[in-house]
Amino acid sequence: MDISKAVCPDCKQPLKLSKAACPKCGITMDGEFEVSPLAKLSLDDQAFVIAFVRHHGSLKRMETLFDISYPTVKNRLNAIAAALDKNFDAPTPNVYVLEQLARGELTVDEALERLG
Repeated sequence: MDISKAVCPDCKQPLKLSKAACPKCGITMDGEFEVSPLAKLSLDDQAFVIAFVRHHGSLKRMETLFDISYPTVKNRLNAIAAALDKNFDAPTPNVYVLEQLARGELTVDEALERLG
C-alpha cells in the first residue's frame, strides 16, 4: 500500500503512520511518524528519482531508460521538484539552536535564552 496517498475511508483525510514494527524481532513502536517528502511522491515518481540518482543525474541516460525525449525528462523532473517543494517544511529556527547546542557551540543557558 502506498501510505503517502492513503486516505481514511470515512472522512477522506490523509492517513498518518502510527505504528512501526520489526518483522525480525517483533518489536513495535506506537506514535505519530512522518513520511519523508520522497515517500509522498507517487511510486512512479519515486522510481524516476531513484533512476535519476543511480545514473548520476544524466538526462541522456534517463531519455534512454524511460524512452522519452529530453524535454519530457526535464518536465518530469520539474513536476517532481514542484511536488517536493509543496511537501517540504523548512526547519524552524529552533533546529539551528539545538544543532549548535549539540555541537557544543552554545551552553544550555545560551540555548534556552535563544529558544525563548
